[in-house]
Amino acid sequence: MEKSTKADRIRKMKVPSVGASMSDRVPPGQVLTDRFPILHEGEVPEYDMAEWTLRVFGEVEEDKVVTYEQLLAMPQTQVLCDIHCVTRWSKLDTAWEGILFRDFLRLLDIKPQGKFVMLHADNDYETNVPLEDLMGDHVLLALKYDGKPLTPKHGWPLRLIVPHLYFWKSPKWIRGVEIMTADREGFWEQNGFHNVADPFQEQRFSGEAIPIPEDEWEKKEFD
Repeated sequence: MEKSTKADRIRKMKVPSVGASMSDRVPPGQVLTDRFPILHEGEVPEYDMAEWTLRVFGEVEEDKVVTYEQLLAMPQTQVLCDIHCVTRWSKLDTAWEGILFRDFLRLLDIKPQGKFVMLHADNDYETNVPLEDLMGDHVLLALKYDGKPLTPKHGWPLRLIVPHLYFWKSPKWIRGVEIMTADREGFWEQNGFHNVADPFQEQRFSGEAIPIPEDEWEKKEFD
């Protein structure tokens, strides 16, 4: 029997519908939760922060390597946003603190042809986002959640928050920002998930209609 993929399992899920009064905040096919489910591929990394760096490379005039201390010294912004996971849960009013991605880009000299970004993270994870999508008011290189430093299971020391896209586009444990001239699919995008990932358009999967869903995420660890 052919092994079921993560995309196949999500297609088969079933969730209760959210009332019309919340339709401007909760995308179709999602269920609200007060929990913060913990989902990722592979083990939670461990770090020696004296050695940890964030590398920026690709279509920039000069590659840069940024330390954790340098990130902490940058202007910090607090963001309150709703987040939506492709596994069907949504969590409202999540509070993050860190560096707006557009502020971070001011430190770089991006070449005019740099239009796309690949976010590289530990456990050999990567996901692709157009540069334009990262310039919004709520897109954050997050260092804190709910007033406290990120926990390792939620991406410490650094994760990206892109709240207007499904949450796999908000990678934990970021180690590299690659500026690209052309789009290139990341890990989940190569494994049946949509390249754009707009939750309000229900862009979960590539190339197929989405059947009625069911709650797999409730079986996961959560905070």
